[in-house]
Formats: sequence, structure tokens, C-alpha cells
Amino acid sequence: MSHHFDPHANPRNLLTPATLKVVDSIARAGHVPMHAMNATQAKAAYAAAANVLELPIQKVLRVEDFTIPARDGTLLPARHYATTLGTLPVLLYLHGGGFTVGSIATHDGLCRRLAHLAGCAVVSLDYRLAPEYQFPTAHEDCWDALQWIARHGPERGLDASRLAVGGDSAGGTLSAACAIEARDHQLPLALQLLFYPGCAGHQDTASHRKFAKGFVLEEPSISYFFGHYVRTPADRDDWRFAPLDGKRPDGFEVDLGGVAPSWVGLAECDPLVDEGVLYADRLRMAGVAVDLEIYRGVVHEFIKMGRALPEAHTAHQDAARALRAAFQLT
Repeated sequence: MSHHFDPHANPRNLLTPATLKVVDSIARAGHVPMHAMNATQAKAAYAAAANVLELPIQKVLRVEDFTIPARDGTLLPARHYATTLGTLPVLLYLHGGGFTVGSIATHDGLCRRLAHLAGCAVVSLDYRLAPEYQFPTAHEDCWDALQWIARHGPERGLDASRLAVGGDSAGGTLSAACAIEARDHQLPLALQLLFYPGCAGHQDTASHRKFAKGFVLEEPSISYFFGHYVRTPADRDDWRFAPLDGKRPDGFEVDLGGVAPSWVGLAECDPLVDEGVLYADRLRMAGVAVDLEIYRGVVHEFIKMGRALPEAHTAHQDAARALRAAFQLT
């Protein structure tokens, strides 16, 4: 997929009619943009808007809050979703929000839906957020949680031999990096499930320019989030922040051979689409099985807009199918 574009063509013409309606209603609402708020205000604004376009809440049999210890002893809130009380394979879900906003609550609807559609357990994690906690805290929290589930999952009815990691946006970044950690530490994963992941350390692809303004995730917001999360410019070139083009401490790119099979779901009209395609390509080149879906005419965050966009429902079904296949659930 290429984004060589005519600078005079209007990228809005790519949007589906329903997506155009969403984008225009957001513009008409005239909310203060996140990048003009302090982080506390941004967290509250995101929380208030997160479920406006979500599908009705899916009932699932088991919804339990518990905690997972991080390496420094902090107890990280987590929520366990399951359709049965029996032992199930498990997806560790890492929410999006630019490492700065988002929570278990903002992604509750999505996690319920995935648990229901895939028939697996989902554990959603409240990893620590910027600016209070900067890089690499979010990464370390997520990796600690994945290891904890591998070791202690059976105590909660989680089949640790069938374990996947997934997330959207920044949560996709964290999932991709956790999949690399898992490979490095011989922790077998059935799947990495990446919804429009951030993969690159710098916003320099064609899609970042093409969709910089007016497509939900705007360039000033990306810079705002990254500004909160990274401590120094060098962090942007660390593979844990940028699995596509980041480097290891020895200065070499990460070898992706042997990481978990990947399902990648991208939005066509999203600044992050090009780096998602490039990451899928790099995985394939390393011999990793990749299922890449590009949802046409939709924007970043579309998987949480099921009330307005039918593509959200399609993406949920596609992701659930990938999970069922990876977990060998009929």
C-alpha cells in the first residue's frame, strides 16, 4: 500500500460517508484540543469522550478487578473478563492513549466485546501513565504483567500456555515491544494483536503529513503525547518506544525473527498507517506470520466508534477470529 499522494487532492475524499460525519461532528463540537490542555485535563477529557460512539455494553459472565505487581512493588490495577468460569486462554490487553491518557474504563467496552467474540479471557491493564511516569515505565509495567500472567495465570483460571498480547495505538506499541521481550526471554506467545500501533520513533512518513489535521489523531496531539512520555530525544530511538526503527543499546536494529505471529489492523486515514504497514512488512521479512487488515475510509480510534462505523464491528470480528485461531478455539 502506498501513500504517494497528489498534494492538491483532498484526503478527506478517502473517508467513508459515516466517518466524514464523525469527523465533522467532532470539528463542530469545538472542544479544546488535547494538546492545549494540561495532562490532568487531557485524561479527564479523553475519559469523558471515550465511550460516546461505543457499541452498547456487552454482558460477559465474569468481570473481576484485581492487581498485578510491577517490578518496583507497585500494584497495577487489572480487570479480568471471561465468558465462562472455566480455564481459558488469555489476551493481555494494553489500552491506547499516547502513554498519557486512557484506562481500563475507557477500553472496557472493547475488552468485553473481544472476550465475548473470541471466547477467550481478556486481562486489561492500567499501566502507569505519563507525565508522572515516563519512558520506559509503561513498557516495563506491561512486560511485568505479561510475565506475571505466564507464571500466575492458572491461579485465576487463565491458561498461560495459550497467551497473547494486544492493544491499540500506544497499546499496540507496548504489545509489539512485549512480543519482542517475550521472544528474547523464551516466553511463548500465541499472537500479538495490533490495532493501528505506533511503531516509529519519528513522525516522518507520508501518512503523518497527509493526515496531520482533521482525522481525529492530529499531529500536535502526537507531539504532545510523546513530549510527556519521552525523557530525552534519545528515547525516541529506543526499540521499546519504536519497534520499527528503534535501536538496541548496541546500536543495532531489533531482529524480529521468532516473535509471535501478528494480526495487524490499520485505519486507512490515520497518521500511523504507513508505519503500521512498514512494521508488518518487517515482520514478514523476518519470517513472522502476519495477517494485515487495512480498513478503508476510517480514522484512528475507529474500533471504539462502533455505534457510528460498521468497520469497527468488522475489525472486532476479524481480531476475534485471529485470537480464536491462535488459541485453537473452535
